Amino acid sequence: MTVREGSLEAPTRHPLDWQSADFHDEAKLFKELERVYGICHGCRRCVNLCTAFPTLFDLIDESKTMEVDGVSKQDYWKVVDRCYLCDMCYMTKCPYVPPHPWNVDFPHLQLRAKAVKFRRGEVRFRDKLLSSTDALGKLATIPLVVQAVNTVNKTGFTRNIMDRTLGIHKARVLPEYDSATFRSTARPDGSFSVKNGKSTPGKVAVFATCYVNYNEPGIGHDLLKILAHNEVPVVLVEKEACCGMPKLELGDLDAVARNKDVNIPVLAKLAREGYAILTAVPSCTLMFKQELPLMFPDDQNVAAVAEAMFDPFEYLVLRHKDRLLKADFTQPLGRISYHVPCHLRVQNMGQKTRELLEMIPETTVTTIERCAGHDGTWGVKREHFEQSMKIGQPVFRQMAEAGPDYISSDCAIAGRHIKQGMGETTAKKQHPLTLIRIAYGL
Repeated sequence: MTVREGSLEAPTRHPLDWQSADFHDEAKLFKELERVYGICHGCRRCVNLCTAFPTLFDLIDESKTMEVDGVSKQDYWKVVDRCYLCDMCYMTKCPYVPPHPWNVDFPHLQLRAKAVKFRRGEVRFRDKLLSSTDALGKLATIPLVVQAVNTVNKTGFTRNIMDRTLGIHKARVLPEYDSATFRSTARPDGSFSVKNGKSTPGKVAVFATCYVNYNEPGIGHDLLKILAHNEVPVVLVEKEACCGMPKLELGDLDAVARNKDVNIPVLAKLAREGYAILTAVPSCTLMFKQELPLMFPDDQNVAAVAEAMFDPFEYLVLRHKDRLLKADFTQPLGRISYHVPCHLRVQNMGQKTRELLEMIPETTVTTIERCAGHDGTWGVKREHFEQSMKIGQPVFRQMAEAGPDYISSDCAIAGRHIKQGMGETTAKKQHPLTLIRIAYGL
């Protein structure tokens, strides 16, 4: 029987059987890793995506057999640690993803390995700390504490100590914390009448996200201003915890489940009341759209939230198609270098941010669709910082080539990473939502 080469069918994804005993069985994990790594070895299409694949291929090529069977099973962890679950191999490169019979889902296999590693207790304190975004944010945004934290994060002496003791690279520019958190200062306007469109609910619930809440609340305020300008009634989600993506990337799936139990009941109620739910961080949106439904495929509340979840620009462009979005832009923005983050690409909705930015008069958008290499906490770590900068080099170069007035990414962390990688530049870094707010003259 001949196995077909590649597939022309749309990729599908199987539910994540994370609660079964087999999922955490190390011997069975290694057997599946060996199978998939062998397929990757024979293909090698993904070699330029990140450092996980070059690491794998170097291990194979330097082994005695020059095949996967020549690689020590313990060396598999070197590949696992370099995968930051961007999903680009699955979505853009691999010809053997389901429904192909070879059934290759490289990112979720690495996630399984991370979960095995976490359950064995082989995770550093630093990694648990960095992935506890809610706890860190609540502590760091206390008045007076916030000043100390921001000073420490910018002082060479203390950054050297953090590098040596915690393994947080001393050269990584870290985001500041803001004591005026988004959730404490947001004033959503719910006074407008509800105007449902063919493709969009006419009222919105905003899920703040840890990053917007604690680090850049201005992004959330800009979203509220844009929605108010377009007369969309808004509420703030009554109660929220971290979406769970940092814990997912760590392999702490039990923590993901705990956060899900906090978020989903509140969000499901809003979804059933007819709200569109918006988050301004692509990874958070993806968590609710894809990862939680795959972890909890039989949970109807999770499914309802996934159906109601929108990226802000997805929502705004659909409102435009429903003839319910104002296009009264008064402020040209000149040249914008715009980066499409991986976790936005994975949502398979097209380049909605670019579409809306291109509606602004006298504005030119140069779009860069490539991984910038930061990925949440991965690019902060001492052992991965140099790799993250290397992965980002093509993005840094392409963003600069356009001679932009603004550099922008839907992922605020990627935007900071790109600004750092570009070095000296006259371009201003602004989130796309901020650019729309500026263009509206708000």
